[in-house]
Amino acid sequence: MTLRRALRRSVAAVGAAAFGLAGLAAAQPATASTTGTTGTTGTTGTTSLAQVLAADGDTFDRNPYDFDVLDQAVAAVLAAKPASPVAVLADGTVPLTAFVPNDRAFQLFAWDLTHRWPRTEQAALEAIAGAVGIDAVEQVLLYHVVPGVTIDARTALRSDDAVLTTAQGAGVRVDVLSRWVPLVRLVDRDRNDVDPFLIRSQLDLNKGNLQIAHGITAVLRPVDL
Repeated sequence: MTLRRALRRSVAAVGAAAFGLAGLAAAQPATASTTGTTGTTGTTGTTSLAQVLAADGDTFDRNPYDFDVLDQAVAAVLAAKPASPVAVLADGTVPLTAFVPNDRAFQLFAWDLTHRWPRTEQAALEAIAGAVGIDAVEQVLLYHVVPGVTIDARTALRSDDAVLTTAQGAGVRVDVLSRWVPLVRLVDRDRNDVDPFLIRSQLDLNKGNLQIAHGITAVLRPVDL
């Protein structure tokens, strides 16, 4: 099965059960298969992730290691679907943890979908949306969000083999390869492709607030291809 077809099938399967924004706000903390994962304590700030990720400008540029494609993907989903639950990223009163792919990760994802390398960030987003449609883009974004809990890097490093339930509905497993480096892999639903790693220089983005993010090296995939 191609990646394009698998993503479209995933959207059809979960569309009827998509989270509403109120559902995200009321979500329970993430659960783990062997190790309980709790959140940080004393996190009371309400700065949203949308504010933080767009702080350096939310327009396309030539820096492959920031989050412009993610910003624009969220904007594209909300433009097409104003009631989409991805809007929770702009509501700093709702606790969540997001694993955020950088622009290079989205370029690699676009190449995997189309077998053509997008030379610009805008071309990457256009290729992805054109290949799978805006509904699938929405589901991919939600697969990067763990609602109801604020998981900082220290907690993640103590959560080996935890399975986090995402806003898309499928799980992501935390695989701690080293607590000292640190080195953490996220195991998604695609068993035959490279899993993303947390980026050491982009951990605990927005720390001290209810919404926290960690940069990752690849786009998480909510289906097994």
